[in-house]
Amino acid sequence: MKIIILGAGQVGSTVAYHLAREEANEVTIVDIDAVHLRELQDRLDLRTVQGWASYPTVLANAGAADADMIIALTDSDETNMVACQVAYTLFHTPTKIARVRSTDYMEKQEKLFAQEAMPVDYIISPEKLVTRHIKRLIQYPGALQVLEFADGKVRLVAVRAHKEGLLVGHQLSELKEHIPNVDTRVVAIYRGNRSITPDGKAVIQENDEIFFIAARKDIRVVMSELRKLEHPVRSVVIAGGGNIGLNLARELERTNKVKLIERDRDRAREISEALDRTIVLHGDAADEELLTEENIDSCDAFCAVTNADEANILSAMLAKRLGARKVLSLINRPSYAGLMEAGTIDIAISPQQITLGSLLAHVRRGDVAKVHSLRRGGAEAIEAVAHGKKQSSKVVGRTVDEIPLPAGTSISALVRGDEVIIAHHDTVVEEDDHVILFMSDRKKITELEKLFQVDVTFF
Repeated sequence: MKIIILGAGQVGSTVAYHLAREEANEVTIVDIDAVHLRELQDRLDLRTVQGWASYPTVLANAGAADADMIIALTDSDETNMVACQVAYTLFHTPTKIARVRSTDYMEKQEKLFAQEAMPVDYIISPEKLVTRHIKRLIQYPGALQVLEFADGKVRLVAVRAHKEGLLVGHQLSELKEHIPNVDTRVVAIYRGNRSITPDGKAVIQENDEIFFIAARKDIRVVMSELRKLEHPVRSVVIAGGGNIGLNLARELERTNKVKLIERDRDRAREISEALDRTIVLHGDAADEELLTEENIDSCDAFCAVTNADEANILSAMLAKRLGARKVLSLINRPSYAGLMEAGTIDIAISPQQITLGSLLAHVRRGDVAKVHSLRRGGAEAIEAVAHGKKQSSKVVGRTVDEIPLPAGTSISALVRGDEVIIAHHDTVVEEDDHVILFMSDRKKITELEKLFQVDVTFF
């Protein structure tokens, strides 16, 4: 697939890094920063073009005339939208994806982003995706990741095993004995950087990172097997009043006691007028005196979501030291995220990885409904729709055992209408099933895509 990425910022570079590593893709990245482009070209197998992303001549030089997809990820909504318009009008590019951050545009997206208006096929809003991600983590305290499939009917959850968990120190096969009325599947176990095969003989150890899949209603029961269930989050302090902070406060203030700290006085006043129940404070979230005055020691969750990694890290570490029960920090630099999660900060949130998953759903061949990037891009969880009949499909009409899955890939669950079916070796895949897969080796993605493509002779 020929893909043009517009913008070599943090999100664009992350997307380029992952797509360029897949053999089936030819990637070109466009940016005005020649130094940044040179660094990317030294590290990755891709083309670079220097220039303004929305200029017709720049897009032509990037190969828009025969590109399969344009992904506009610059820092400017307007540049992204105009680039998609130019690609549609001059080059008839089949698929156009734009990053749009402004809530003003997003609120009117159905009318704005149509072929007869602004021809953008898919909208990516990192702020909206990150807000939703943090909200789910607050709904399931103790989880490291909570990923939805099939409109939320089934969820993949990552947790850190603690000694209070009933299954810790026991074989995985005992899980069914502990919770006989709950159907779930452990799809991956990571011990440090080492992957442990999640078969029945695997013994769960403290600090293992466990990925399991279950119906939404069963999540808490399964979590209780791996760690002591934490009390529900009632009070939340948000550091940063940007788009993410404002949207998160708006989402949480209906069910939680929320305080928001913003450094800019004018922005703080603007936020206070936009929110109903949130207490908005003007000040520095890394000010120990302010946090102490606001009783940070009784806070259930502290979320640092400013646009500066260093400010997020400092305020989150301070909040933890002062007694906040759980601290979450938005961290853009991958090297920072790995370091912080191993220390004081409970959860490091990477906007690039969250955005990457949303983009990959549109890049993958076959009918892929959703993709989630896991372990900083090292693994993927995929929701693919099975089409065709047994004669035309390598998946439909076959048991899980009979499907020639690539190494490191497993089928975790099926969603058939409203029914969630946890996959076992003899489970048969039917037409139109939503198949949830876990892939530990992304290099095998082309093999997996071919599995879910219907034979061209099928009518």
